[in-house]
Amino acid sequence: MNHYLLVYDRRHGRILHAQPYRNTRDALRGRFAAERQHLGNPDIEVVVLGARSWDALKHTHARYFKTVKDLAASALR
Repeated sequence: MNHYLLVYDRRHGRILHAQPYRNTRDALRGRFAAERQHLGNPDIEVVVLGARSWDALKHTHARYFKTVKDLAASALR
């Protein structure tokens, strides 16, 4: 299992930073550093997600990778 740190800008609907990690400890250290960097900004979401691959992550956590328009179109189908 790989771990991926994502720094997501909610207001603009885009990933500001993405970093893969092979172990949980390093991923959490990266997360805490990113949280300190963006402290006080409610528009920034910092998460660490686990997935077998980047492609799998894009499938299971599509909201981080699709535009609002894409998500709305998917919901209407």
